[in-house]
Amino acid sequence: MHIPDGFLDGRTAAVSAAFSVTAIGVALNHAKRSMPTRQIPLLGLTASFIFAAQMLNFPVAGGTSGHLIGAVLAAILLGPSGAIIALTAVLIVQALVFADGGVLALGANVFNMAVVGSVGGYALYRLVCWIAPGNRGRLLAAGFSSWCITVLMAILCAAELAWSGTAPWSVAFPAMANVHMIIGLGEGIITMLAIAAIARVRPDLLDEGNRKQARSTVPELVYGAVIVLGMVFFLSPFASPWPDGLERVAMSLGFEQKALSPPAIQSPIADYRIPWLGSSVTATGIAGAIGVVIVFGLSFLLAHLLVRSHRQDDPA
Repeated sequence: MHIPDGFLDGRTAAVSAAFSVTAIGVALNHAKRSMPTRQIPLLGLTASFIFAAQMLNFPVAGGTSGHLIGAVLAAILLGPSGAIIALTAVLIVQALVFADGGVLALGANVFNMAVVGSVGGYALYRLVCWIAPGNRGRLLAAGFSSWCITVLMAILCAAELAWSGTAPWSVAFPAMANVHMIIGLGEGIITMLAIAAIARVRPDLLDEGNRKQARSTVPELVYGAVIVLGMVFFLSPFASPWPDGLERVAMSLGFEQKALSPPAIQSPIADYRIPWLGSSVTATGIAGAIGVVIVFGLSFLLAHLLVRSHRQDDPA
């Protein structure tokens, strides 16, 4: 659902960027006041996992693929503010380093996926947890909120395309909503599986009351890094090559040629490929590993600079 440059006009890009900057500012201010330093490594690891997971496109019907967005998963683990920071770091690295999503459209992508995805997804998750408490209710909440927010983000994207004059609302809305109803099923299933796995090994990360006191140990961070790098090296080269939901809609509605070519900024590792490496599998794995390191470093550094380590509730 990464919007490339050329799909949105200047007005839409500017307005969405203004909303995104405001939301990011609020999230950073909240993190500065409330995020304990012990949660910083978890934020970096979560951002890295989402970056790696977004490389794993899975096939859906009609020659279309989808991938995890991860906003709900990040919000459950980090809270909405932490999720906005993590997703924003992922989207910035994707746009600047890998040409995955436009630089001029970065504000819209951040607003759709990081802001609306995190805040809206978390609000719906908490609501369903309140209606259906317990472990099963939590899994239901994770899956249902992930599906709903995926469809909502698709509708927002359709609205931005319509406002830009790229595609009429009457055709963009059903096209984006229909395909992402299917992609949202994959998002919900993956989120449920991740939450179920975390509930078995670190249930404290899922409890809002205990989350701020949770500390990730060095072995856990190492295991997490191994899992993320394993996803990048062994799974991402075999991701589905089919176009994702937005690309498929652009092809079917005939506006795919609006994407800027060449892009506004030349990315050093465009499309997760390293030109001088002959093997595409190796090139994708190395490119993904570079991205994981950059995303972790960016999100970790940003959170570390913001969080006040002298808080009384966090003597570390």
